Amino acid sequence: MVNYPNGKKTYNKPLISSGNRGMDLEESINITNEYYRNNNIAIIYKKPTPIKLVKMDYEKAKIVEAYFQQPSTTDYNGVYKGYYIDFEAKETNNATSFPLANIHAHQIEHLKSVLEHKGIAFIIVSFRKKEEVYVLPAQIVIQFYEAGARKSIPYQTFVEQGFKIKEGYALRLDYLKIIDENFIKNFNK
Repeated sequence: MVNYPNGKKTYNKPLISSGNRGMDLEESINITNEYYRNNNIAIIYKKPTPIKLVKMDYEKAKIVEAYFQQPSTTDYNGVYKGYYIDFEAKETNNATSFPLANIHAHQIEHLKSVLEHKGIAFIIVSFRKKEEVYVLPAQIVIQFYEAGARKSIPYQTFVEQGFKIKEGYALRLDYLKIIDENFIKNFNK
């Protein structure tokens, strides 16, 4: 519990078993990234979305009106073991596929650029109904997106070509273990 000068009390969220029900994907990734930074494992941050402030209530320290300045690229980037990492995080309530409409053309172009510059690029997708989270390499996402034959990536593709993230306590979603075992070792071949 934290007591603030204004008298408000805030409680730390307890961990909930069975896949941390109720905790959204980005919050779990942010907690994991904080662990990585605090333990000098990696430096990975959520990218801020550029906004243009139009109207501000300075007395209440409140943004009244703001607009997105430009489309953002992906959600996260950073450095791990000398490798640049860039990824998008998405959740879906669909149990059988991940809708490609959740990924935008400018994000696909950004992921392609990261790969062209020898960075590590992927998406992390949470299938809420299955309580499973997967890392899927950007190359696979790009192939599905550019093929245009489907409007989604089948869940089975995540099972067969992606990597399931095991959820834990201190490391909510240890996606860097997957990066070590399946991405970095391929760079060193």
